[in-house]
Amino acid sequence: MPTDLADRSSTLKPDTLTRAEIPDVYTWDLRDIYATWTAWEHASQDLDAKIAEFAAMAGTLAEGPERLLAAFRLSETMGQVAGQVAAFASLTHDQDQRDNAVTARRQQVDILIAKWIESSAWFKPELLQIPHATVTAWQDDVEALRLYRFAIDDLYRQQEHVLDGPGERLMSLTTRVGQAANEAYSALSTADVRYPSIRLADGSEVVVSYGNYRSILATKRDQADRAAAFAALHGMYRNHINTYATLYDGVLQNSWFVARARGYGRSLDGALHGDNVPASVVENLIATTRAGTAPLRRYHRLRKRVLGLERYHIYDESIPLVEYDKAYGYTDILESLVESTAPLGAAYQARMREGLHGRWIDVYENEGKRSGAYSQGVYGVHPYMLMNYNDTLDAVFTLAHEMGHTMHTILSDEHQPYVYHRYTIFVAEVPSTLSEALLLDQMLAQASDRDERIVLLQHAIDGILGTFYRQVLFADFELQAHHLVEQGQPVTADVLSELYLSLLAIYYDDTIEYDEDVRATWSRIPHFFHYPFYVYQYATCYASSAQLAKAMTQGSPREQQAAVSRYLTLLASGGNDYPMAQLQKAGVDLASPEPVQAVVAQLDELIDRLEVELGASPR
Repeated sequence: MPTDLADRSSTLKPDTLTRAEIPDVYTWDLRDIYATWTAWEHASQDLDAKIAEFAAMAGTLAEGPERLLAAFRLSETMGQVAGQVAAFASLTHDQDQRDNAVTARRQQVDILIAKWIESSAWFKPELLQIPHATVTAWQDDVEALRLYRFAIDDLYRQQEHVLDGPGERLMSLTTRVGQAANEAYSALSTADVRYPSIRLADGSEVVVSYGNYRSILATKRDQADRAAAFAALHGMYRNHINTYATLYDGVLQNSWFVARARGYGRSLDGALHGDNVPASVVENLIATTRAGTAPLRRYHRLRKRVLGLERYHIYDESIPLVEYDKAYGYTDILESLVESTAPLGAAYQARMREGLHGRWIDVYENEGKRSGAYSQGVYGVHPYMLMNYNDTLDAVFTLAHEMGHTMHTILSDEHQPYVYHRYTIFVAEVPSTLSEALLLDQMLAQASDRDERIVLLQHAIDGILGTFYRQVLFADFELQAHHLVEQGQPVTADVLSELYLSLLAIYYDDTIEYDEDVRATWSRIPHFFHYPFYVYQYATCYASSAQLAKAMTQGSPREQQAAVSRYLTLLASGGNDYPMAQLQKAGVDLASPEPVQAVVAQLDELIDRLEVELGASPR
């Protein structure tokens, strides 16, 4: 049953970092997946048996549509069980990544899934040996097989990049090897990390954990405090910079190996082909954004002037332009978050309340817990959200962001069969950024004084900088780093650091001071190591969500309702079509430069509004 948080004071936010002292109401309840580790073990054994059963089906597909249908259905069953087994282990692991017993179970899952991939490697090559016309005729004759039409057609579309049986088996054997670099990154940056401590200007000593670091940059008005936190955290990475470079080279080499093995000319092509996204989308995004950096620079020059700083650094980006010390207690903001989604309807809001009050969320930071935030779907159960909530405005919007992902997962899982429930990364960040936009609009409308409006306008601007410009810069870095490997160039810590520094200069120009520690920033971006060619999609999704939010909140009531209907259809469509086609149906065409150019114009307009509130001289 959902737990009522309304009567629990936000003062229950724990001062300790010990998980055992955090009230259960602020932790997720993984018993919705499995009640015990014994139940998890039984499910793992069941999955192992099904893997053997699927492997035994090799060589039977040509016998007819019934055999193909049986293979699809067994594959779906394995997928659902594997998702639950993996989620239970990984979510438990992320509560405290120092727990070696749980780490072992998580590795046990990895081994089992690698076995599944290996034992399933025969399926695609064998299916592709059957003429497409034959399979289409089977679907016409057997109604249950028609469900898989899009999945089958998409497989034939990618036929030239699917290897033969032995080739696919060989590729499956590389799965664990390919994960080694990002697993090592997690261990080095989280499990084995020893956070440094600094003494602040007020005499207090603080541990610079990831959560505290972000809080210091967003709340400490003494520039020396921000500088100390920046130096401490980045120094932690700089001390192992050569190791991080070696790990990233491993990620790059793995991407290039997979691309070449499957016949792609570049790693980027291999990464995008599965979603049928042309490489020009990424390349045009980078080129259009580079051409639109003037508002970015304008904003930082304004900040330097308003803050009265002689020297303006990258760690000065987050501090509010005015002093508005308001703590946003977790329980205090939940209903406002729900209310902000009123344009999406009462049914949408009811599902949000269920997630917010049903122990789907692990709220606060504790020792050994994974940093950052995410929403993880568990098909057949419900999504789970990891937070490291710290009562800042940034944390409020992070919660809105992850709840957008959660609602996307809920609607997708409820409306799509397993084969199509998983939406692509290309659309994944649309509902998360739109959720933030709706919350911002509500908070701005309710802002009671000038300082609050300034803080919220700054947050809107910072959202564009963080979710759009910074992610494009990251995508730029990532694309060029992959090019180094593709061209046979060395990838060292110095090479990567110089590359990152050169890109900062392209985007920021002379608006910031280029501290030595800035060079190490690339090493603390987890997406580089875990999800190659992911970050550009934050930017494309931001552009898409901005256009969708405008359509849902402007125009006639009929036009707004039509836009809402298209948007909810997008969320409910899962992966039943190619992502660019899904967005086009919702009203966004990312093949054109207009959505990106609109974001640049939006930033300029927000800075105009901010200058008015500040009483600052324009431009």
